[in-house]
Amino acid sequence: MPLYRLSEPDAPLVAPAVVAAFDGWIDAAGASTAAAERISGDSPPLVTFESDLLYDYRSRRPVLDIVDGTLTELTWPELTVKRARLGGRDLLVFSGPEPDFRWRELGRDLLEALLRLGAVEWVSIGAIPAAVPHTRPVPILATSSKAGLLHEDEQQGPAGLLRVPSAALSAIEMAISGSGIPAVGFYAQVPHYVGGPYAPATIALLEHVGRHLGVDLPLGPLPEEGMAQRERLDAAVAADEDSRAYVARLESVVDNQELPTGDDLVSEIERFLQQRGDGGGGPGTIGGPGPQPG
Repeated sequence: MPLYRLSEPDAPLVAPAVVAAFDGWIDAAGASTAAAERISGDSPPLVTFESDLLYDYRSRRPVLDIVDGTLTELTWPELTVKRARLGGRDLLVFSGPEPDFRWRELGRDLLEALLRLGAVEWVSIGAIPAAVPHTRPVPILATSSKAGLLHEDEQQGPAGLLRVPSAALSAIEMAISGSGIPAVGFYAQVPHYVGGPYAPATIALLEHVGRHLGVDLPLGPLPEEGMAQRERLDAAVAADEDSRAYVARLESVVDNQELPTGDDLVSEIERFLQQRGDGGGGPGTIGGPGPQPG
């Protein structure tokens, strides 16, 4: 039995591209899943998956509503594929909580569903903690399953070998690209001292995905949220001398175009795990709402 249930689309899809994001691992500040939700909107699911076979409910518990002492509703973690049509382009948005189990089986079953739907390309989006300042544009690292898929000015990397614990999203992407469907990825570098959602990273992901797909993706209130966050972070940095010095050092690195190495990224991921206090099984933020000296 497959892990998925496919509903026939109301109208035929034309060369749909898949945009995929999971919360939890490689979703610092929730930036990539926020971008996925912005693209899919309130579209009903086209493909659903067997949550009971994919999740450990003790580590990712369903949400229970209790009203006046009565148990009224359970909201279970769900993995879905939703259809969106933007700028004349059909998109399939694959998102939800990162699965705990059956990654290889899920990759095979998802590939089957996507082939039935006529998918022609795959775009992973994610966000990683990094030693970057909030005062500069959000850096985006790009990946590609083969040469020639990315715009010339995209920064593909990091250079050399980067060996890290894999995300489920990456394992599934490899199953998809291994079938011959071209795949790219865009990963926002989020300042590691930022806690909570970070609108600038979500905006950067939407801009890069939109350019890659040739469509304008909706930003909604994100620009205003980003400006408000910038003002709060600026005020927090200005109030503390150590924070000002630390952000200035990060600005110097960025302004001198010193690109992150694989070791740099591994160090930031280790910092991310230590500050969360777990092994990456659920969503989390880095540090508090304001800057922290390094």
